[in-house]
Amino acid sequence: MAKAWIAWSRWFLLAALACAGLLLGFVAALDPFGMRVHAGQAARPIMDINQRYMYPQLVRSGAFDAAIVGTSTMRLIDPQALSRDLGARFVNLAMNAATPWEQTQAARLFREHAAAPRWLIWGLDATWCEADATDPAKRLTPRPVPAWFTREVRWFDWLNLMNLTNLEIAGRLFAYRLGLGPERIRGDGYAVFTPPEGSYDLARARGHIYGSAGEPPAELAPLPPQPVPAAERAGWRFPALDWLEEVLASYPKSTRLMLVLPPSHVAAFPREGSVAGQRHDACKAAIVALARRHGAMVVDYAHASPVTTQDANYWDNLHFRLPIAQRVEAELAEIAKGGPPLPDAAARVSR
Repeated sequence: MAKAWIAWSRWFLLAALACAGLLLGFVAALDPFGMRVHAGQAARPIMDINQRYMYPQLVRSGAFDAAIVGTSTMRLIDPQALSRDLGARFVNLAMNAATPWEQTQAARLFREHAAAPRWLIWGLDATWCEADATDPAKRLTPRPVPAWFTREVRWFDWLNLMNLTNLEIAGRLFAYRLGLGPERIRGDGYAVFTPPEGSYDLARARGHIYGSAGEPPAELAPLPPQPVPAAERAGWRFPALDWLEEVLASYPKSTRLMLVLPPSHVAAFPREGSVAGQRHDACKAAIVALARRHGAMVVDYAHASPVTTQDANYWDNLHFRLPIAQRVEAELAEIAKGGPPLPDAAARVSR
């Protein structure tokens, strides 16, 4: 009995190792995350619904000389539209809920792999103005991009892909190769992640914008500027802007730089005139000063305007609808070419 049990265990172990080897070979052969992609090689079709894991291969492919960086508030900016209007090859590297640190890593990766970066358009949300934005606990989201996705692949890195999720993604890629399914995200990083426009419900959107009441609270109205002690104002710090400046300084002088403060709903901004509102304005002034030091332009939508005060433009207090995205991408292209913003003053431009 003991010998039979040992023999069975040996064969079971060999079978398990063989199965694991076959699965690892399947994932490695398909290479769903493009770990083997280098300059001049096409990136793999993007099959993972979490776009952040797929972006490094797009950058390493060298197919793009212009990039959009930011959070989900920049994901609806279509790189094809900007490529057409600005004569560049744009990739959208904006990531849902990306922290300032994660955004800097995306911008650095693009700088390292773009031989001659022509454009960098960077969306800056309110997280850049947080006093604790550089704290270690705020550097990464719960789903960070593994460091080994952004460097030369080593043999032992393949072992990190051995889990059910990655096997599923490899299976999706295999199905795509057989013509059995579409890409999850377009090959330049763009995807419409908001619900279909035909399903838009203004009452539901107002619930997401204002909460259960579904109506704007009285405290949204501007206040007369509240007094702020000089010592408090002098103590305002925006430490993540140091990261931003360091990355911008690493780009060649030939790169055109644009910093965009996205048009979230006015309910997402601090109340105008309040202490928090004045601090927000001070942060924006610091961004403008930083941009001027590096020859960058700033396009500021983060204020009350005909775009940000209209509930029907938004799904919630952060995310605008496709018609607003199309307006923004067209306006950014016009501003980039030296033209004026639209006359409704939704975009405030500092050059």
